[in-house]
Amino acid sequence: MPYEWTPEPPYQDTHWQLSLWPYRSLLRKDFVVFMGGTMALVSLPLLTLLGKAVLWGLLPFFGLMIAGVWYALHVSYKRGEVLEELTVDADRAQLTRHNPKGDVQEWEANRYWVTVHLHPKGGPVENYITLRGGDREVEIGAFLDVEERLRLYDDLKRALQSGRS
Repeated sequence: MPYEWTPEPPYQDTHWQLSLWPYRSLLRKDFVVFMGGTMALVSLPLLTLLGKAVLWGLLPFFGLMIAGVWYALHVSYKRGEVLEELTVDADRAQLTRHNPKGDVQEWEANRYWVTVHLHPKGGPVENYITLRGGDREVEIGAFLDVEERLRLYDDLKRALQSGRS
């Protein structure tokens, strides 16, 4: 699951934190293995051209292809460096979003007035989740998949209601 509660579970606590991040199917440590495997598989047809002049004509395109795959994965990693942290204590709820370019967005509201809303249709993604409190409504977990957002919605609703009892 690409989110984590601290402490776990938060339903009995008045102070808890929720951290969310995008799912990564290719970890950075596996990047080298993937690139090595890609280079090996693509270079197999080049073995038949060893000793021929046409090999030198194809090598620049081979290099461009490898550079393109590396660049595409690098850009994907950069765009995925998002971290959202929802911190809730007895009095307030604060959502901090760390964006890929380094800027930070913050939202804060009185915990008692914070409500979580699910928008099954009409949002930028299916099962769009927002938090409403104070004078603003903010999104949370838009990068999660549909089932994860549904699970997050249920968990958030229980966690926010637990502090009100």
